[in-house]
Amino acid sequence: MPDLPAEMLLIDHGAGGGPEVLVPARGPVPVPRADEVLIRTQAVGVNRPDVAQRSGSYPPPPGASPVIGLECAGEVVAVGAAVTRWKLGDRVCALTNGGAYAEYAAAPEAQTLPWPRGYDALRAAALPETYFTVWANLFGHGRLQAGESVLIHGGTSGIGVTAIQLAKAFGATVFATAGSAAKVAACRELGADHAIDYRAEDFFEAVKQATSGKGVDVVLDMVGAPYFAKNIRCLKLDGRLVMIAFLNGHVAENADLRPIMVKRLTVTGSTMRPRTTAEKGLIAQALEAKVWPLLEAGQAGPRIHATFPLARAAEAHALMESSTHVGKIMLTVG
Repeated sequence: MPDLPAEMLLIDHGAGGGPEVLVPARGPVPVPRADEVLIRTQAVGVNRPDVAQRSGSYPPPPGASPVIGLECAGEVVAVGAAVTRWKLGDRVCALTNGGAYAEYAAAPEAQTLPWPRGYDALRAAALPETYFTVWANLFGHGRLQAGESVLIHGGTSGIGVTAIQLAKAFGATVFATAGSAAKVAACRELGADHAIDYRAEDFFEAVKQATSGKGVDVVLDMVGAPYFAKNIRCLKLDGRLVMIAFLNGHVAENADLRPIMVKRLTVTGSTMRPRTTAEKGLIAQALEAKVWPLLEAGQAGPRIHATFPLARAAEAHALMESSTHVGKIMLTVG
């Protein structure tokens, strides 16, 4: 890798713990594998899995970088022997397998996409983790179709903001939950047809009333155990519950499972990081074909709540854990 430094700035999380364990450190610049590109990062997204890895509950898979970070955007500065699409100087964003909290990050070619036309590094870096996740789960496992209805929990999270906008863009009726009047207003501004303050009203009753008792076709949930029973009740015949996280627990006790049989429901879910490069590559292809044109037309784009320099990653994680944000929290590099 000619003309590249041997070392780079990265964020180390040591043995794990609270946000304060995130500190700037020095480490070797990654050497891309045959199917990888090396990106000089300009912006990096902060995501809930980053918080989980920092705290010690979400270790990286075998062979992945121990450095935190699952998405970035920047310039290609080196390519592996098997890379065919990208060349030096290309501006790309990537879903990494780790290592994005650094000045340089390696990513498989298949998980790397061009910046949408009109996007800068900051907005491009805000795309991969949430758009890959929403596409795979809401439109893949959830099979959401035009004319159907969906209930999206955590409507002002990075995932929620993406899911609301993509569901509307592809013709669905959108219900969203959020935890304050201001966040409910934000959900409506993003395009939600029905926004529910879960602290002030029962979301099941709100869905029941708005749908004349029929329920919705799909529920996208990141809360977990406390919502399981009500999520099941919110679904109509042949409905699908898609779970992507368990922020409030993963053991649902005393749940009545009979509606699953009576209403022919599908209960499913997935995580992104353990998927193979080939699987993630198929998601990337679908996004470029079906979602990138929307982004380039000014639709369904990321909403950035706050940015911090890379060295202040601890502050970004503290903000993430406060749950006061609407949309993405980002880190800038350089």
